[in-house]
Formats: sequence, C-alpha cells, structure tokens
Amino acid sequence: MTGQIHTADLRHWRHPDPKFDRTAVIGNSGGGKSTLARLLANRHDLPYIEIDRLLWRPGWEPAPEEEYNAEHDLIVAQDRWLIDGLGRKESASPRLERATAIVLVDMPLWMHFWLAAERQIAWAKGDLVHAPGEILQMPPTEALFRTIWRNDQDWMPFLRDLSRQREQAGARVERIRSVDHLSKVQQALTKP
Repeated sequence: MTGQIHTADLRHWRHPDPKFDRTAVIGNSGGGKSTLARLLANRHDLPYIEIDRLLWRPGWEPAPEEEYNAEHDLIVAQDRWLIDGLGRKESASPRLERATAIVLVDMPLWMHFWLAAERQIAWAKGDLVHAPGEILQMPPTEALFRTIWRNDQDWMPFLRDLSRQREQAGARVERIRSVDHLSKVQQALTKP
C-alpha cells in the first residue's frame, strides 16, 4: 500500500456486506489481529471464533490434533463466522478456501515485535483486556518472539500466496500493512 489512507477507502468496513459472512483474520502474532477481529465481528454481527481457544490449553499446551481438527472443521462448515488467528498450518488452506473475505495483517516484522512487547508489558502489569485464547498465564517473551520470527519466515509467505489465490478466485482480501492503517480501520469500525 502506498500513500495515505482516505476515509472513503474505509467506509466498506462499516457497512453490512455478504462478502464478510465468512471472514478469516490472519497474520503474524502480536499484530493486532484479535482487536480488529472482535470489532469486525461485532460490526457485521458475525460469530467470533478465536482459533487460539481451539489450539491451546492452559499453560500453552497444544490441544490434541484430532480434537482441534474436528472443532475447526465444524466451525468452517458453518454459513457465517469470523475466525481470528493462525491455528495449525494444515488448517489454513481449508479455512481460507471457505472464506468469503480474508483480512491479512501483514506488517513488517519489527512492528509485530513492538506490538507483542507492548502486549507482554500490559499482561505483566495486569492491564491486558483479552488474553490470547483466554489463557491466564503469559507466554514466555523469548518463546513468543521466536514464534513471531518463525511465523514471519514460514507462515507469512504461505499466507500471502494463499490470499493472492483466493483474491483471484473472487474472495475479498484486505491487507493491513501498518499500525496507522490498522488504527484507521479500527476507528472506522467503531463509528456509527
């Protein structure tokens, strides 16, 4: 994205549109996906599904693969949903194939580290409003940052490619490439 983001470019986020009926909000960790996803689900009256709730158990232990896959498949088969997060890599393709809209949070790596650090600080101070997966235990910062690095190297090229394919097939694909863009979209979603 180049240039400034104009108000007219943000109006479509606020108005009911069947293209948003099955929306996948994806991107690297710590990029503001969940805040955006909650606002978008609320605005478009979509059931909000946080993939981390399927993927993780207390103490950041992964859910059994069979259990995750069964729950994921049931949700994706529904007519209306907003699914927030990455989940297991093998589940991304079927989810995006079924999505009518994809919001790809695709900011530079340093922005994800910055936002994740801010979230860790808020969590440590007890100021975090929504913990990922509603898990009360803060993830170790070093492990989180390693995950962000691996996601950037492994997941993001894969997600960009899948998003391009889905866009060519007719799905609506929105790309968030900066904190400024993310903030403006969030503001647009809160306006009457």
